[in-house]
Amino acid sequence: MSISVLVVDDSALIRSLMTQIIANHPDLNLVGTAPDAYVAKDMVKRFSPDVITLDIEMPKVDGLTFLDRLMKAKPTPVVMISTLTEKGADATMLALELGAVDFIPKPKIDVQAKFLAFQQLVTDKIIAAAGARVKKRVANETVTKTQLSYSGTELIVGIGASTGGTEAIKDLLVRLPASFPAVVMTQHMPPGFTTSFAKRLNGLCALNVKEAGHNERLLPGHVYLAPGEQHLSVIKYGADYRTQLSDHGRVSGHKPSVDVLFNSLAEQVGHNAFGVILTGMGRDGASGMRAMHDKGAVTFAQDEATCVVYGMPKEAVRHGGVDKSLPIPEIAKHLTEAIRRKAKGNRL
Repeated sequence: MSISVLVVDDSALIRSLMTQIIANHPDLNLVGTAPDAYVAKDMVKRFSPDVITLDIEMPKVDGLTFLDRLMKAKPTPVVMISTLTEKGADATMLALELGAVDFIPKPKIDVQAKFLAFQQLVTDKIIAAAGARVKKRVANETVTKTQLSYSGTELIVGIGASTGGTEAIKDLLVRLPASFPAVVMTQHMPPGFTTSFAKRLNGLCALNVKEAGHNERLLPGHVYLAPGEQHLSVIKYGADYRTQLSDHGRVSGHKPSVDVLFNSLAEQVGHNAFGVILTGMGRDGASGMRAMHDKGAVTFAQDEATCVVYGMPKEAVRHGGVDKSLPIPEIAKHLTEAIRRKAKGNRL
């Protein structure tokens, strides 16, 4: 079945590029291009596209305003086109909060190889977005924080996510108290965007959230996010655990890779680790979570009904690495209870 796509961008070059990419894919059908939000509004009514690609910086009405109105009136899977700047990264984080499914960094294409890579990225994200679950925007829900008194350093929580993961991670972390074990996270995201994402989370959560550095001691009450284009793993250093960043090639198709993080938790932390895999396209994290599970770690997956894209959790379940599949509020509750039991058992 063909996926209908509307391209909204004030750049004639980007509209032309996206037209070429979509026309070259047998499963995609370009229903139109729009240079601004006013034209886009009419095209949405006329064509009801399956997916919209949307530029953030546009004249008259900017992309964020258009997105906000769209998600309240006619929820549609949207993939944002973002500039590789700090301002662009901040705006992208807001777009994902407003309901965008994913984003694509605006390309600097100067050779054919780069174009081919960008073409693959665009088509993969549009196809994933077409299968995403989008909901009408409503007022923010009241969040109940779990309660936990914890101050040790031996327990580590690992989180992995991809498409739809920025909001899923936020929804999980805001439910966790400041007195929580150290958390290490990998979210598929390019450099710069991880910096903005960590800053945004830090302003919303009781936990201290930062982009991970190399060889940092993992501390309770802190969250360490893998930087874009660097793998994050955990190593044991004496009585402590530390971060390790590496620049080797892609693993499970990604860099940073959830499998790299989860495998390190299995090897270094074992039964004192906890794993959470959230919404995302593909299978990254499935084998790593199975490794954690086999070492005695407690593992959770986001359930199908609440995932934007039920890819990564589905594969983790299929690999036999998941103890329970739950919606995010229940993950927060069960994770906290599992940590409380483990901490009590370690003190005996």
